[in-house]
Amino acid sequence: MARRATSVALLILLGLSQGCSTTSSSSSEGISNLVIAEPMAINPQSELALARLSEIIQRVEVTEEQRAKLFYDRGVIFDSVGLRSLASFDFQRALRLQPDLVDAYNFMGIHHTQRQEFNLAYEAFDSAIELEPQHQYAYLNRGIALYYGGRAEMAVADIQKFQLQEQFDPYRMAWLYLVEYEIDPQVAKQNLQANYGSLPHNSWANNILRLFLGEMSEGEFIDELTIGVTSSKELTDRLCEGYFYLGKFNQIKELPDNSSNYFKLALSTNVYEFIEHRYAKLELELLKVNVAQPLNEEQQPVVE
Repeated sequence: MARRATSVALLILLGLSQGCSTTSSSSSEGISNLVIAEPMAINPQSELALARLSEIIQRVEVTEEQRAKLFYDRGVIFDSVGLRSLASFDFQRALRLQPDLVDAYNFMGIHHTQRQEFNLAYEAFDSAIELEPQHQYAYLNRGIALYYGGRAEMAVADIQKFQLQEQFDPYRMAWLYLVEYEIDPQVAKQNLQANYGSLPHNSWANNILRLFLGEMSEGEFIDELTIGVTSSKELTDRLCEGYFYLGKFNQIKELPDNSSNYFKLALSTNVYEFIEHRYAKLELELLKVNVAQPLNEEQQPVVE
């Protein structure tokens, strides 16, 4: 994933002084050197594909299996441009016509997770895995649903199974660390150190692991976000990933203001298909709940 930024990309240095006022100097240094990319625009080909699929669905006589595939394909495109409600509706229609459509269950599980409908998410992923036991992304997504649903112990097995499919993928190592951290931070860091040490290659994504291990500062991580980038799209993709993991890093450090800013930056890229974009909004919603709970508790009257 080595890339270098070009003049096509919109690079802006931000000084988010308000967001930094309650943070440490190292965190402030990182936030003050942010790189912002131009948000990903909707691909005109996706718009044309949506129009064509809609016309075929409405006008062409096809079998139920073919119609299910058409609904599924349109749902995938809706999902890729951020129209998740329309995508879910199409996936549901596809499953009514073809109940063994594995990937539709996987997408439905993701959407249920994003809406914090965790029991429905578990059911969808269970269906996908029952139909296709080797569907590795169903294990990843079920593990993430369990993680956000407060069942980290159960999530570990799924994320481990996913990670073992590609043992030297730093993104998979990062997710395993995040899940294990909820159970035992010290063991999680030891396991991450061992996994990081086994990597046979050096890629930009390895910086995510260095950040979590404390081998790279927040500012250094941001400074290296643009190294090797060769197009504006690659930059936007990179920033979506990088800012999400910076959000998780600050979350671990108990800096919710910084964490919130980074998740918002990940969302601003509009890279709807990336897992980091999918769950940045959920992270923000959970942050709001966590911040509101102590406030509500403080406002409760004292009963003597």
